[in-house]
Amino acid sequence: MAPGDPARASGNDTPVTQFILLGFSKYPDLQELFFGGFLLIYAVTVVGNLGMMALIFTDSRLHSPMYFFLSVLSFLDICYSSVVTPKLLADLLVSDKSISFAGCVVQMTFFVMHATAESFLLASMACDRYMAICRPLHYGSIMTKETCLQLVAASYAFGGANSAIQTGNVFSLPFCGPNQVAHFFCDIQPLLRLACANTAVAGVVLYIFSALVTFLPAALILTSYSSVLAAIGRMRSAAGREKALSTCASHFLAIALFYSTVIFTYVQPHGSTNDASGQVVSVFYTIITPMLNPFIYSLRNKEVKDALQRKLRIKLFPC
Repeated sequence: MAPGDPARASGNDTPVTQFILLGFSKYPDLQELFFGGFLLIYAVTVVGNLGMMALIFTDSRLHSPMYFFLSVLSFLDICYSSVVTPKLLADLLVSDKSISFAGCVVQMTFFVMHATAESFLLASMACDRYMAICRPLHYGSIMTKETCLQLVAASYAFGGANSAIQTGNVFSLPFCGPNQVAHFFCDIQPLLRLACANTAVAGVVLYIFSALVTFLPAALILTSYSSVLAAIGRMRSAAGREKALSTCASHFLAIALFYSTVIFTYVQPHGSTNDASGQVVSVFYTIITPMLNPFIYSLRNKEVKDALQRKLRIKLFPC
C-alpha cells in the first residue's frame, strides 16, 4: 500500500515499540558473504579516513584550508558510516534483527545530521577552490582559520536543523501496525510506509527539505566549479593547469558520487523506486562512498602522496 493511503489508519492500534530491519534477509544463503564484504569495506573506511586525518594533522605542509576541510570530510564519512554499518553487520549474524523505537530515532537523527553536514561541507570545499584559483590575492585574507571553522560549524548547524525536521516529521506520525522495515537501517521513506496515518504531508516535507539540502549546495558547487574551470582555461602555465585540474577532478568525483546517490534516493517522487533498488543505492552512499573518498583524494593528489611517502620513509628508515 502506498504512503499516504488513509486505509493505513485502520490497522492495529497497538503502538510499535520496536522495528524489524529486514535488510538483506531475503538472501539467507548470502548472509556470511555479505558480512565479510561489508566488514572489509567498513574496516577500510575507518582505517583509510583515520589515516587521512592523521596524515593531515601531522604534516605541516598540509595545514591549509583545503586539507582542513578534507580532514573534516573524513571525520563525517566515518561518523555516518558508523551510524549504519555496525548494526547491519550485527543483523547479518543474528536472527533477531530488531531495533528499539528509541534506537531507530537515534540512528535516523545522527545519520541525517552527518549526511546533511557532508552536503554543505562539499559546498564549502568548492568555495575554497573557487577562492584559491579565481581570487588568489584575497585567498589568505578570506579563508582564515576562523572562516574555515565557521563554515564547518554552519555545515553542522544545517545538518542538525535538517535532522530535527526530518526525524520529527517521521516520528510525529503514529506507528501502530506493521513494524517490518524493508531496509537495513532506519531510513525515512521505508518508515513513512509503515505509519498508521496519511503521510502525504510528511512526504511533501521530506521532498522539500531533501531538495533544499541537496540542490542548494549542488548549485553553489556547480557555480563555483564553472568559474574555476574558466579560470583554469586562462592559465598560461601547463603545470599550473594540470595541478588545478587534478585537485578539482578529485573534488568533483567525490561530489558526483555523493549527490547522484542522495538525489536518487530522496529527491524523487514518492514510490518511484522499489525497495531493492533503494537498498542498492543506499549501500553505495552509506557504505561504499565513505570508503572511496580517501582514495579519490590521495590517488589524484600529489601533495597527499608526497606527504604519505615522507611518513613511510620516516617509519621505515628512521635514521
